[in-house]
Amino acid sequence: MIFSCGDGKEGECISGDCENGYGTATSASGDKYVGEWKDGKFDGQGTFTFGKGEWEGDKYVGGWKDGKKDGQGTYTYGKVQFKGDKYIGVWKDDKMHGQGTYTYANGDKYVGEHKDDKRTGQGTYIWTDGDKYVGEFKNGTIMHGQGTFTSADGYVEKGLFHNGVFIGE
Repeated sequence: MIFSCGDGKEGECISGDCENGYGTATSASGDKYVGEWKDGKFDGQGTFTFGKGEWEGDKYVGGWKDGKKDGQGTYTYGKVQFKGDKYIGVWKDDKMHGQGTYTYANGDKYVGEHKDDKRTGQGTYIWTDGDKYVGEFKNGTIMHGQGTFTSADGYVEKGLFHNGVFIGE
């Protein structure tokens, strides 16, 4: 049986039932999926590890629906640009969508809402130097809307922020 990884690469079932059951499939580039299948698509709980290519070293463990990441899951980044970053939270249609925690390789952390792979809604962003923002985020922008920024040395700005800039109370 041939399957699509969603990025145009094709793979082959190497064990189990990759149609309606539990099975393992791999692609020529080294992608590997181990988990539940429904109608020949990833569906249920499973682990996908990316082989060679743009997402080399990335790994997702969690829920799938109709071949896409869906439900609770953990995505660990292995590629150079995001190496060491990790997202634990809710997915919908292959995107971070809902409540989750994104930890950056440098130690920064965001806990809050996501929509279509972006920080959007209420959340908390904590920098490694001890600075902290609690409030609204929009389309991935840090500090956008009502919120409170507290610096590591205790300085506080509370009110309206626009694209990361404090506007006023």
